Amino acid sequence: NKFFTEQGICSRREADRLVESGVITINGRVAKLGDQVKLSDAIAREGRVIPWGKPNLYIKYHKPVGVTTTSESHVARNIIAEVGHPERIFPIGRLDKDSSGLILLTNDGNIVNEILRAEFGHEREYLVQVDRPFDQAFLDRMSCGVVILGSVTRPCQMTRVRRDQFRIILTEGRNRQIRRMCHALGYRVTTLHRTRIMHVTVKGLRVGEWKELKSQEREQLMQAVGRSRI
Repeated sequence: NKFFTEQGICSRREADRLVESGVITINGRVAKLGDQVKLSDAIAREGRVIPWGKPNLYIKYHKPVGVTTTSESHVARNIIAEVGHPERIFPIGRLDKDSSGLILLTNDGNIVNEILRAEFGHEREYLVQVDRPFDQAFLDRMSCGVVILGSVTRPCQMTRVRRDQFRIILTEGRNRQIRRMCHALGYRVTTLHRTRIMHVTVKGLRVGEWKELKSQEREQLMQAVGRSRI
């Protein structure tokens, strides 16, 4: 099942189900759970060979303030140069220059829309500080939706942390959404830090540090996007 997740084909659970059903073969032999494979092996489903490709990379990065989320090499402090990975990767979504926190990068072009499309409702969590104390009415209005860019934002989860700081969980990702929502209600965001995307958190990453997702995180990512390409 490691082959399937590393190739970005499906989750380990789905791979195990396929193996148990007897439709996966290795060099013409029906595969068993726990089988090991190598590059020279021909892996097939119902007789159709699954081509080997480069293992997909999924990276989590603790973006500092000042780094621009772009693949354009001429932009100073662009995220690709800051990460410095030897493989060609690109960011999944964006996090504006004045914000910090978690962002994912990958070489898997197929997964980007699966994560970003609003109708999938994948959660993103932020810690936000504004320029002055707010009241319960502010929390209520934010959580119910605010008109920005000509339409109302989706309902979201709001939790007070301090008199001027809150946590917010969004299930959509409009351009500078939190800053625009706060501005519409008369507040200015002073710091914005993303702590989580779906099940992946920034915990354990120093500012400016990146790591490849652990096998469990990859597995959960495949499950979250319903990935099955075989």
